[in-house]
Amino acid sequence: MNALRLAISFCFLFLFLSGEAVGQGKSPIHPYEVVDTRQSTFFDNTRGIPKPLPGQPFFGQDAQFSRNVPKYRDNSDGTVTDKVSGLIWQKSYSVMTYTEAIRKAKKFSLAGKHDWRLPSIKELYSLALFNGVDASSLDMVSVPSGAKPFIDSAFYFKYFSNGKRPIDTQLLSSTVYQGKTMGRQKTVFGFNAADGHIKGYPILDPRSRSGKEFTVRFVRGNSKYGKNDFHDNHDGTISDQATGLMWEKTDSGKGMNWQKALAWVAQKNSESYLGYKDWRLPNAKELQSIVDYNRSPQTTASPALSPMFEVSAIKDEAGGENYPFYWTSTTHKRVRGGFEAVYICFGDAYGYFRPPGFSGKFRLLDVHGAGAQRTDPKAGDPSGFPQGRGPQGDVVRILNYVRIVRDF
Repeated sequence: MNALRLAISFCFLFLFLSGEAVGQGKSPIHPYEVVDTRQSTFFDNTRGIPKPLPGQPFFGQDAQFSRNVPKYRDNSDGTVTDKVSGLIWQKSYSVMTYTEAIRKAKKFSLAGKHDWRLPSIKELYSLALFNGVDASSLDMVSVPSGAKPFIDSAFYFKYFSNGKRPIDTQLLSSTVYQGKTMGRQKTVFGFNAADGHIKGYPILDPRSRSGKEFTVRFVRGNSKYGKNDFHDNHDGTISDQATGLMWEKTDSGKGMNWQKALAWVAQKNSESYLGYKDWRLPNAKELQSIVDYNRSPQTTASPALSPMFEVSAIKDEAGGENYPFYWTSTTHKRVRGGFEAVYICFGDAYGYFRPPGFSGKFRLLDVHGAGAQRTDPKAGDPSGFPQGRGPQGDVVRILNYVRIVRDF
């Protein structure tokens, strides 16, 4: 009898707690909670604007939604805990090459722990905050007024930390690109906390052939972070049980500028697309969460995405078959304004580039790697950029594709 009463009491307690959780709108804990971007400013195609309302232009951008707001705890022992991801980070950093970092991670000790590792690019990108302001400048020798790091103040940060330019503060990941960049360079991904981009960096400096130096910060805890758990719902959607996000299985099938991408999502919601009215354009970190860094056009002849998803094929700038850039809802802010938005490359991250030691014309090359995160102007004519832009001549498309997401 006592056992029966105990069982009944336990059932009532479970139902009460479950009901309380549902009533308070709490979501279950997922092993790969995508940390919010902390973008709170609203933008049009060039500058900040008042908060758009449903039906108005630019409704549905990053600042419209807040999910898993970043929360950091300084443990006063040289470590910082991310209370959303469950990852524990080294507060400071060291400067070293990729080879040195791999070697040091095996014997690194801090706060009495010995299970530190070099973070994957998904773990590293969990630290990215898009209330930052790009420190890139024309002279590349000084930090422009108004620049702000793309990382929380809980962590030590310094411009010029591993080089002579203000943006030389590239955080190193353990994720090696499944392909080559800049023609023939073995490449590792990193996140730049000074300019807010993911790109692939040659492991060896193309000029000196010595190891390139990076800013290195080790991590421990939550070994499941960054690992997807996709399930095909057989209704045009794919759920990621690891993140709690539901994705459209296919994509827009066409490119469009940023404002039209936001409007396209609003139209889908008005149609109850696939039975739902709460679709959104994913923010930068949500979209990066589904990249498969084990795949690339060079190695697997596929986009950097699980084959569960359907991906439109495009003709790239060289006339070959490739895969689109996809818009996010996140504005990339520079000191001159918010005229760019973030996209994720699922195909080659092309640029018009002349590798060191080569003469002649600039060549169209995969300069950043499939899975890179870059930015495009929100509006305009891509034909106005025949040789791309930036130091590596990043191709400019502007008319990027869309893949929508919702919470489940």
